[in-house]
Amino acid sequence: MGSGLQKTRKVNAGRVTVLGAGDAFASKGRFQAGYVISAGGTQILMDAGPTLLSSMKRLGMSPDDIDVVLISHLHGDHFCGLAFLILEYLYEAPRQRRLTLAGPPHLEERTWALFRSMYPESDTTEIARQLDFVVLEPERTQQVNGTIQVQSIRTRHTIKDISLAYRVKVGGKAIVFSGDTGWTDDLIPLSAGADLFLCECTYFDQPGLDFHISYTHFMTQRHRLSPHRLVLTHIGREVLERESDVAVEMAIDGMVIEV
Repeated sequence: MGSGLQKTRKVNAGRVTVLGAGDAFASKGRFQAGYVISAGGTQILMDAGPTLLSSMKRLGMSPDDIDVVLISHLHGDHFCGLAFLILEYLYEAPRQRRLTLAGPPHLEERTWALFRSMYPESDTTEIARQLDFVVLEPERTQQVNGTIQVQSIRTRHTIKDISLAYRVKVGGKAIVFSGDTGWTDDLIPLSAGADLFLCECTYFDQPGLDFHISYTHFMTQRHRLSPHRLVLTHIGREVLERESDVAVEMAIDGMVIEV
């Protein structure tokens, strides 16, 4: 019976590795947005800041192990690392299997425009055949790569583009990521009962700000949230300078969160 319990725990085990917990300005030297969900034998890269390869390789993680990429929105500190990921697959470690990249509308064209502006002489014919782009629509739940369920809501961050927050279900685990957003009550049901809620906290006290969450405003809403574990991320300079005043767990680069 004891060995059976041990086996069950092992099968159900999951973790989230924080590749980068910093904001767009890499405040206090933190890497930019990136998280790897490992659950149910699947690895999901959630956001891909420009420091993606640096942080993965520093942690001994292989880009070839990624099964799916989820992108919350098309700002550089959240998706620019895709250009370096493609570069890695082109020259350093040729991709041997297909990769699904899912995110808001225009992810595919913006990714290729970015790559070609950075490496215009590279022939992307072969790697392009290996990449499958999927559009995630807000207010929908979609199956990605057959085994991953992604529920998406639109966030209060971008106007012309669509920015998303996700609830990802894989291997019996539910991980919620706010992406970048001002406070919205939609985060309450999205994160309810989740194993982990990664919530952005860019500013400490910015009254009236509606495209990022500030810590003081977040704390007025904290009692309404019910995930099993809550970790603040996308940490900006103001929050880091007042770290001793923060009463919620904060992500750091390289952190491994068991879920």
